[in-house]
Amino acid sequence: MKIGNINIEYPLFLAPMSGVTDQPFRIICKKNGASVVYTEFVSADGIIRENVKTLDMVKFENIERPIGVQIFGNDPDTVSESAFNIYNKFKPDIIDINFGCPVPKVTKKGGGSAALRNLDLMEKIAFKTVKAIPKIPVTVKMRAGWDKNNIIINDAGIMLESIGIKAITLHARTSKQMYRGQADWNLIGELKNTVKEIPIIGNGDISSIDDYKKIKQISNCDGVMIGRGCLGNPWIFKEILYYLKSKEYNSIKLSEIIDTCFYHIDLLKKYKNNKVVINLSKKHLSYYLKNFNNSSIYRKEIMKSESIEEIELVLKSINQNGL
Repeated sequence: MKIGNINIEYPLFLAPMSGVTDQPFRIICKKNGASVVYTEFVSADGIIRENVKTLDMVKFENIERPIGVQIFGNDPDTVSESAFNIYNKFKPDIIDINFGCPVPKVTKKGGGSAALRNLDLMEKIAFKTVKAIPKIPVTVKMRAGWDKNNIIINDAGIMLESIGIKAITLHARTSKQMYRGQADWNLIGELKNTVKEIPIIGNGDISSIDDYKKIKQISNCDGVMIGRGCLGNPWIFKEILYYLKSKEYNSIKLSEIIDTCFYHIDLLKKYKNNKVVINLSKKHLSYYLKNFNNSSIYRKEIMKSESIEEIELVLKSINQNGL
């Protein structure tokens, strides 16, 4: 699979997730087999204003490549200028435009999936962004439509391909669905049959190797992007990669989970201040430490911890006592 001039041997993508896909989590997913990772989505306005917090979200290291930066906004000039600024300052491999976020605080301002109600605006944003950064590919992540009565994937797909978008990721829900109900992978297949020249990446409800096999079978998509399904389970990329390489995969052991928890904390210490390290450690460890005997006891202990040292002591006790 190719996105523009980027060769991707095993097209497994880490989805951009607000508050999740920061540097530590991207590095962990990369090490476990995610071929392409994306930053959290960043505001085009924030980039233009040079907001420090927004710019910090874009920072990455070469070990994360190929990496995409996802931007959102409702004004073609602002989005394209922000893409230009990101390229000049950070040199990512891909710029991705968010036409999929269904969260009201984004859509009420015309960003994210609000563009699904206005294909003219979507076209202007995508066209200007493609023209602004000709040296790297521009991709789009979108939903199937605003609601079930307004599925626009075919019209949008043809239009986006014609103006130079190099790949489309389809989250197979409508904006109105938010994250409720089941993703309809048949819609990804429909888009794949409509758009002939650029890759279609399937997204939505992929949380196991069986889900991967089914979405590929149903949609014939070129690649798969995993979001919520890798929370607490970055090894899903490794399991799929082993399947693609016809290698035997051994289920993850408790000791490996605990090692990853410690590694995640170490990465957080490297990139974040102490308060953020504590908060994000609690957040991610609550995902890692699930579905084991007595795991809820340890999760509660971690949530009560007031320092990173206390959190690490709980992890050490898990290693000693098991779950």
